[in-house]
Amino acid sequence: MSLSGHTTPIESLQISAKEELIVAGSQSGSIRVWDLEAAKILRTLLGHKANICSLDFHPYGSFVASGSLDTDIKLWDVRRKGCIFKYKSHTQAVRCLRFSPDGKWLASAADDHTVKLWDLTAGKVMFEFTGHSGPVNIVEFHPSEYLLASGSSDRTIRFWDLEKFHVVSCIEEEATPVRCVLFNPDGCCLYGGYQDSLRVYGWEPERCFDVVLVNWGKVADLAICNNQLIGVSFAQSTVSSFVVDLSRVTKSGSVPHGLLRNDEPLAQPTPTGSSLRRSYDRPSTSCSKPQSRVKHSSESERRSPSSEEERDEKESKAEIQNPEDYKEIFQPKNAISRTPPRMNEPFPAPPEDEPVTAKEAAKPNQPVEVQTPLPKQELPEPVQRPPIASSTPLPRAEPSVIPAARNEPIGLKASDFLPALKNQSQTELVDEEIMSQIRKGHKTVCMVLTSRHKNLDTVRAVWSTSDIKNSVDSAVATNDLSVVVDLLNIVNQTASLWKLDLCTVVLPQIEKLLQSKYESYVQTGCTSLKLILQRFLPLITDILAAPPSVGVDITREERLHKCRLCYKQLKNISNIVKNKSGLSGRHGSAFRELHLLMAVLE
Repeated sequence: MSLSGHTTPIESLQISAKEELIVAGSQSGSIRVWDLEAAKILRTLLGHKANICSLDFHPYGSFVASGSLDTDIKLWDVRRKGCIFKYKSHTQAVRCLRFSPDGKWLASAADDHTVKLWDLTAGKVMFEFTGHSGPVNIVEFHPSEYLLASGSSDRTIRFWDLEKFHVVSCIEEEATPVRCVLFNPDGCCLYGGYQDSLRVYGWEPERCFDVVLVNWGKVADLAICNNQLIGVSFAQSTVSSFVVDLSRVTKSGSVPHGLLRNDEPLAQPTPTGSSLRRSYDRPSTSCSKPQSRVKHSSESERRSPSSEEERDEKESKAEIQNPEDYKEIFQPKNAISRTPPRMNEPFPAPPEDEPVTAKEAAKPNQPVEVQTPLPKQELPEPVQRPPIASSTPLPRAEPSVIPAARNEPIGLKASDFLPALKNQSQTELVDEEIMSQIRKGHKTVCMVLTSRHKNLDTVRAVWSTSDIKNSVDSAVATNDLSVVVDLLNIVNQTASLWKLDLCTVVLPQIEKLLQSKYESYVQTGCTSLKLILQRFLPLITDILAAPPSVGVDITREERLHKCRLCYKQLKNISNIVKNKSGLSGRHGSAFRELHLLMAVLE
């Protein structure tokens, strides 16, 4: 899917927990929200004055928090298209935002070296965490305990107790700054994504359980599913995904991978599940105001809001405390019906080609990089499940669409070029027989290529002496789609060559190309149709909707006739596009984009 709408570079984005919405913030300060099911813009949120540096969805309600280079944090109601709260306390760009698991707090990290914890209902800073010596660009809540982790460019990770508001421990002395962090779902450890490595940390006391070397470069994001950690990195226009099998990673133990507190012996780590601090209260459907459960900082420890901020806070506070709003925040919505259904199958384990020796077993855990084709594996006879990718070759019919680039032609077999053996024991063939088989069909192919070359010469001669429309007319007259494709590939590179006259001639040919079995023909047809829709569809609809003119205007009548002809042809093509918009892969994405552009025809 390709979503468009921003006119300036996109600086940050976030997908909602249920994958219903995606929000993106741009360099101009605008925020756009798309509905992923409908593939269209749902909301445009305006209010920030500079780059949107960070975004996060509320875990239960239809709310989005945004942090900007203008130092402001805003809480938006996606349904009402408005800003509910405006938080002002940071003095530099807000680089990261995270809602707490219960949805009542918001943590913000900024370039001013601070991490701030906000009470959403009160609209003010609960506490300001200081201690980093560089800009803080990462913040993450523990999934169950009152614990917060923050990462900074000073190459440290700090753990903060959200009950007593003090630092629990600090991971430091790493070679490079941490790029992203993620708690294990059961809260037993913290994963840190570094340049070409993954590190597993504990915090009471601070220690490193394991180091996994991963060639992911500058990793940008981490996620966990089916006991596998998925890391994503990008370089220029390439996005790469990597998978680490967490069952082979050390997550706890009394013998850490490396000591991080000089050479002092470490205390026995706390067993998993025995929390030293309280857990989050999960949201209820009650509309009453949640009671304060944490210790607030003194007035000297936090910045007092100005009178203007207090006035804004009162106005926003009245709106957020509406009982209906609290229901939306604390009561999760029903899951959507996904098409296709969610795939919960884990990535296959790496192949064990050779027995692992004791020496090899002593090496650190190695990552599993996701590549295609997937490694072969023997699949049991399971219960009916959605189809998953498999590398086992299965007998299948020839594809309905012939790809543009293949390692070998469709249906080509070496045995077809050799004479059938009368005697199976015969091992040598006569040269004349081999050559006669190879020459089979050669004259036919030469005739086809000669005819095509002649047609192209004709089109080129017309183009050099006449306009583009006559050239296209001559290409259509050859009744050879390959010649039309060659010509359109040239015309598509120069948008100024397109005229309304040309559209009336090309559209019938595009209809044929979209139904072709050749991938290159379909791609050329999609590109030409997209150019026509972007340049001429608004003009066609405006002219057809305009009232009739008074008197005789021959030029206008000719233009009206051409628009009617184009409109009729576009209506025919729209049915083809609609039917093919359900395809997967590059074709499906192109047809869905065309279907959106042709929505005005329905």
